[in-house]
Amino acid sequence: MCANVIIAEDDEKQAELLRRYLEREGHAVTVVGDGLTALDAVRHREPDLLVLDVMMPRADGLDVVRVLRAECRELPVLMLTARTTEDDLLLGLDLGADDYVTKPYSPRELMARVRTLLRRHRRGTGAAEAGPADAAVLTVGTLMVDPTRHVVAVDGEAVECTPGEFRILAALAAEPDRVFSRQQLLGELHGFDRYISDRTVDVHVMNLRKKIEPAPRRPARLLTVFGVGYKLTDPAKAAARASS
Repeated sequence: MCANVIIAEDDEKQAELLRRYLEREGHAVTVVGDGLTALDAVRHREPDLLVLDVMMPRADGLDVVRVLRAECRELPVLMLTARTTEDDLLLGLDLGADDYVTKPYSPRELMARVRTLLRRHRRGTGAAEAGPADAAVLTVGTLMVDPTRHVVAVDGEAVECTPGEFRILAALAAEPDRVFSRQQLLGELHGFDRYISDRTVDVHVMNLRKKIEPAPRRPARLLTVFGVGYKLTDPAKAAARASS
C-alpha cells in the first residue's frame, strides 16, 4: 500500500525519524517544517495522507486542518501533539482531523494508525470511483446521506460535515433505530480506540445535532439512549408510533 505522505513537523529529528519509518514501508515522503508550507504542499502534491504536528511556526496544525476542511479537501489527517489534555485533543478532531497520536509515541503504533487511515481512504476512494450505483443513498425521514458523494442533506438543504461526523452519521443512517454504543461508533472513527476517549463520540454527536436538528437541545433525530449510546430515527415515524 504505497502512498504519498506529507510530514509537517518542525522538529528535524522527529521529522527524520518519521520519514525513515514511512519510507521503510514503501511510502513516498515529503517533509515540511511549518504550517503555511504544509498547506502549499497539500495543494500542489495532492497527497494520500498528511501527518501534522500541532505546534508549528507560521500556522499551527489546528489552523492547517481548519483551512483544509474549509477547502473541502478529504485527505486523511493524522495529528501529532504534545498536548495531553482531552479538550485540546478533541478540538483537533472537531476541526476535522481523522486521528491523533500524543508525544512521545511508539513508532509501531504510529505506523499502525497510518495503515488504518490509508486503508479507510483507499476504500472510500474506490467507492467514489465505482460510481453512484455502487453505494446506496441512505435516507432516514428527511435526512439523506450519500456515501459515494460524501453528501448530507436535511429537508433538501446541504449540510457540511467533518469526516468524523460523516462516518458516525453514515453508520447510524445505515441501520435506523439501532442503538450504537460509543465503543461501536469509535470503531467507525478510528478502527481501534486504545487511546481515544468516549467523549470523542459525544463531541461529534453534539456538533451533528447543531447541523441536523431544528432544536439541538431537544433532538428528534439523533437520540441518546441513556446508559447505552445513540441511535438515528425518523421523527415523523416516531411521532406516529407515540400517538398510536
